[in-house]
Amino acid sequence: MKNIEALIDDGGDITLGHLDGIGCVASAADGSNALAMLTRRDGETLNALLKRLDRAVARYYKDGETIDEINTP
Repeated sequence: MKNIEALIDDGGDITLGHLDGIGCVASAADGSNALAMLTRRDGETLNALLKRLDRAVARYYKDGETIDEINTP
């Protein structure tokens, strides 16, 4: 999970936990920007969710694209 590691090394953070009404979520931020907010899919392991978060951080670094599965219908 090299992209998450780079984010944390640069002062960013990730959060993993339960959000009422949504369930398990994982998010990544760089201090001023939310890079990704993901919801855990049915049957998805925590490891798979973290790998998906790592890919989302990579996408942000490459294209500046954010992913928001929490606030998107």
